[in-house]
Amino acid sequence: MALKIGELLIKARLITDAQLAKALEVQRESGGRLGEHLVALEYVTEEDILDCLSQQYGVPSINLKHFDIDESIIRLIPADVARKYQFIPVSKTGATLTVAMTDPSNVFAMDDITFITGYRVEPVVASEEALREAIDKYFGSSHSIELKKVMEDLSTVEEASLEVLEEEDDVDVEDLEAGAEEAPVVRLVNLILTDALKRAASDIHIEPYEKSYRVRFRIDGILYEIMNPPLKFRDAICSRIKILAKLDIAEKRLPQDGRIKLKMKFQGKVKELDFRVSTLPTLHGEKIVMRLLDKDNLMLDMTKLGFEKTSLKYFEEAIFQPYGMVLVTGPTGSGKTNTLYSAISRINSPEVNIMTAEDPVEFQLVGINQVQMKESIGLNFAAALRSFLRQDPNIVLVGEIRDFETAEIAIKAALTGHLVLSTLHTNDAPSTINRLMNMGIEPFLVATSVNLIVAQRLIRRVCEKCKQPEEVPLQALLNVGFAEAEAPNVTLYRGRGCDECNQRGYKGRVGIYEVMVIGEDIRELILSGASSVELRHKAIEEGMISLRHSGLQKIRDGITTIDEVVRESIL
Repeated sequence: MALKIGELLIKARLITDAQLAKALEVQRESGGRLGEHLVALEYVTEEDILDCLSQQYGVPSINLKHFDIDESIIRLIPADVARKYQFIPVSKTGATLTVAMTDPSNVFAMDDITFITGYRVEPVVASEEALREAIDKYFGSSHSIELKKVMEDLSTVEEASLEVLEEEDDVDVEDLEAGAEEAPVVRLVNLILTDALKRAASDIHIEPYEKSYRVRFRIDGILYEIMNPPLKFRDAICSRIKILAKLDIAEKRLPQDGRIKLKMKFQGKVKELDFRVSTLPTLHGEKIVMRLLDKDNLMLDMTKLGFEKTSLKYFEEAIFQPYGMVLVTGPTGSGKTNTLYSAISRINSPEVNIMTAEDPVEFQLVGINQVQMKESIGLNFAAALRSFLRQDPNIVLVGEIRDFETAEIAIKAALTGHLVLSTLHTNDAPSTINRLMNMGIEPFLVATSVNLIVAQRLIRRVCEKCKQPEEVPLQALLNVGFAEAEAPNVTLYRGRGCDECNQRGYKGRVGIYEVMVIGEDIRELILSGASSVELRHKAIEEGMISLRHSGLQKIRDGITTIDEVVRESIL
């Protein structure tokens, strides 16, 4: 079949003899389908091959990306058979089942489908990429097969590959504990934790529903469904994770927070990992979210975070000031902690005393005094800050300003010769001023204490291995914020999807930043009670790059796509 495709593409003048020879050579070396190699070498597109196959076999083609398949149709075929022959059922009319496949000449597949379903099979042609995505979407990702193997063969994940650094305490709830220590459950939890590391996930979501149970990973800021464990393991999985995190396995009515510290074998190395664990009672059981804290992913080099040159200059000048306040704002998961850690690493030296109050302490940094908050015993941000001021600090980092008391102490510290770094949850830099005043801080205190505010978001990077130029309508460029004179000259890129990025087209993330310097004119506006809109206009007039324009710069540099910038910023 491979040669037929090659001959057909040559006949259609889509490739040359030399290109076919090169693709066949690559196929002999690495295996796989010829079509995949022709696309990877950028000789043709998936659509070209799809059209040729449709002509060759005399059957219609289908674009699965624009087609929703009914669940009752999907249930007609076992997942392992669909994966074995690379096909998916798409519709049923009477006794005829329409099946999308890459190779309609595969009579063995047709016979098997007829035998399993009892229906007459009518094939249509679909691209390999679309078929892979559809199979993962409707049958679960390939890791559902791994899960099945774990259930059937308990040797899938070696016990030795995962070691708990701190032994858990005994729990006097025999049934829950017994279920949590069963071999399938232990190995399944091990599989989830190790798989999260392999896929470079930042969070693991384990969610119970009335008739299903699912595991999702957040990869580069987007959630992907990874597997659907059997519902009967729900309580045992939850108990196992609670035991590892030293939580109360008998308490199912209240939220709990804990931490799992693990030593894990990965790519021939032993890695130490922290998982921040949060449990929440929902209608059908406890939802568990685990934040993966991997020291190797901590980026402390400020020049690589994504700051524009002028924004980075302003930020560095502010953190080297002897006193005042620097605030980093943004939603959960926008990289605020990484920015703050980068800042204190940059200014850390034997001459200064740096103290941090964090909830939780995500990464341990050498030479910095880090304090973990414990609300249960009264150690909150305000209490820690009061103690810090008796510890002769030069620089103080407050994990988050959540209330008036913390804000008041932090501002007083900034006004009495200390550099204070902290975070807030606001949409952009100018609205941070109004947020502080809404907490009850007087305008004159805000105006005199705050030196600089950084608002940030994280957007996905286009995969470097499979990126290719993309044509976008001129109007789309104008709508996103490019000037009319510039728009025609902007080259956009999009990832085609490859093994390196797991066919997603994106790999890794980069920050977009809005850095607002509090100069004399802006201080006057704050004192006069100006709105955040007025503050924004003044800051832009003085050279502030907004979040949207920071994103546009990333598009110009070929780092990201319009979709990502629009998702995380507004004009």
